[in-house]
Amino acid sequence: MKLSTKGRYGLKAMLDLAVHNDEGQVVLKSIAERQGLSESYLEQLFAALKRAKLVKSLRGSQGGYLLGDKPENITVGDILRTLEGSLAPADCVSENGEGHMCENSGFCVTRGVWERIRDGINNVIDNITLQELIDDYKANSNVDNDLIGMH
Repeated sequence: MKLSTKGRYGLKAMLDLAVHNDEGQVVLKSIAERQGLSESYLEQLFAALKRAKLVKSLRGSQGGYLLGDKPENITVGDILRTLEGSLAPADCVSENGEGHMCENSGFCVTRGVWERIRDGINNVIDNITLQELIDDYKANSNVDNDLIGMH
């Protein structure tokens, strides 16, 4: 499984927002500059994150974005599923019920493998919170470097 730029950049931007959340509203331009990302692309990602209530937006000259909940209540899984959809390795084991069943689904030996991979991925991403990532960032960051080291 490989994440698209939606998931990778979205998680990076959410972590940046979380790290700077105590400073008040954060504008996308600041996140884009710090992380070397396109502001227009971040606007698309944050529209989806806002619909999922993972972020709140405030309009006006003092506007910007805030986290939609406490960082300890937002998981990596929440963010990635919002931006990527199902993370299942095969359509037939998609957790949203929209998976395509092939003609061999009734006796497919490999379906169990795909389910175990899906469950393993979900177990990892649903047990890592933004707060844990903030703590890791603060423990490992260089004060002069605001770039969040994610690819």
